[in-house]
Amino acid sequence: MNLQLQTIPNSTMVTEFLLEFFAETWDLRLLISMLFLLMYLGSLLGNLTIIMVCTIDQNLQTPMYFFLRNLSILDMCYVSVTVPKACVNSLTDNRGISVTGCSAQIFLVIFCACVEILFLTVMAQDRYVAICQPLLYPVIMNHQFCVQMTLASLLLGLVIAGSHTVKTFQLSFCHSNLVSQFFCGIPALLKLSCSDTFNNKLFILLTALIIDGGCLTFISVSYIHIFSTVLNFPLKGERGKAFSTCVPHIIVVSLFIASGAFVYLRTPVTSEVIQDMILSVLYTIVPPFLNPVIYSLRNKQIKEAVRKIMLRII
Repeated sequence: MNLQLQTIPNSTMVTEFLLEFFAETWDLRLLISMLFLLMYLGSLLGNLTIIMVCTIDQNLQTPMYFFLRNLSILDMCYVSVTVPKACVNSLTDNRGISVTGCSAQIFLVIFCACVEILFLTVMAQDRYVAICQPLLYPVIMNHQFCVQMTLASLLLGLVIAGSHTVKTFQLSFCHSNLVSQFFCGIPALLKLSCSDTFNNKLFILLTALIIDGGCLTFISVSYIHIFSTVLNFPLKGERGKAFSTCVPHIIVVSLFIASGAFVYLRTPVTSEVIQDMILSVLYTIVPPFLNPVIYSLRNKQIKEAVRKIMLRII
């Protein structure tokens, strides 16, 4: 079966999509695939380590580590949606992905991305309450509230991902089946549609404004209050500790939202395939890889918990 077909007659509907390789030449493709596989394995190992220590160590049974554990579980799923399939495709010269597989990728990518930004928002609230209202922390960030926020984030993610997936695959794809991306994403599929995509683009814009814009505003306001409070700390060591936990969080959030928004909201006419692929890496692969690095290497409690577990094993 020839999978290199890129254009098809208008009378024939697409039954299979073709994904982009990481590169055209085999040597470069192999190098990039190995790099992404190493990042993938690093993401799995790092996030699994956080899940284990936050579950086993009784000193880490706090709201902060509850959400950090949930974020790690989500990141393991998030990075598994795109990287393995893309690497296998590049290494086996097989571009093909079924319509069902493509729709599953779109649903899971949107679901994980949406829940990730919601989790990061709740984590910003956790830091705000811990630093700005420490006496009320046990009351506000109680276990029931944490569970409710987690379930609400998952439910909202399911609704948004399901809505976008259904709306995308209500379109007709009859001009081309070559997706200009290493995984199935809505912006790349909209370029292939021979239907009117105005409502889809409007829906993406509204979702970005409400979810991303709302979360970014909440996070920004939270950190403005946090930094105002931290600057009033009498001891320099306390200020440094507070900044060291907050700044990495801001970097991850900014990278995640900025790259994702640029890919989904930019004008398709000016879109470059290589540029889109690089930006997609920044919001699908880099955050799950960086989160465990940031939260474990800069966190004394997690490092101490890992050391204790290693000593038990040895």
